[in-house]
Amino acid sequence: MTWVENLLIVIGLSLDVFAAMECQGSLVNKVDKKHLSLVTALIVVAQLLALGLGYFLSTLLSRHSDASNEVFIGHILAIVILFCLSIRLVVKAIVNEQVDEHLEQHLGFKRFIPMTWTTGIYTLIAGFAFGFLGTTIVQLLVMLGIALAILVVAGMYWGFRYGFESKQRAYIIGAVLLLIAGADIIIRLAIGKGL
Repeated sequence: MTWVENLLIVIGLSLDVFAAMECQGSLVNKVDKKHLSLVTALIVVAQLLALGLGYFLSTLLSRHSDASNEVFIGHILAIVILFCLSIRLVVKAIVNEQVDEHLEQHLGFKRFIPMTWTTGIYTLIAGFAFGFLGTTIVQLLVMLGIALAILVVAGMYWGFRYGFESKQRAYIIGAVLLLIAGADIIIRLAIGKGL
């Protein structure tokens, strides 16, 4: 898997977190930088652990078989996972849950735990896809850590400045990036198999 495919998937996943942070940013009168730093660290660490766990579990499953047929099936599973994750983002964009926009003096940490848990589940699933594709875990963790740190902060400030109305665009862009990565993997498989 190329670093471009990895980057597309990582940014596609991170845009889900961006949209969630955008909603939180729309609730505050002022962004508390210390609080945002702690929330960013919480989210980044949780997502990195989820990705690492998914990757580790998938490598355990595929470690016992080196047959090219099994590797091909692993690639197909990874493509299905990417397409399912992109469909989930499209559904979120269509449903477009409204946020009860009201002023919060302090966001606290409790409200970020369910969001981190939910997005962590999908990051865990993406970790399975990366493991099936045989990607380098260190490169993934660095990319995801940087992308999440940037997009968590950007989402909070974007929501603070502009509200939560552009979260649909974030979901759609994330879905498109995941679809492009999945299509690229399909093309590489077709060329590699001589289809």
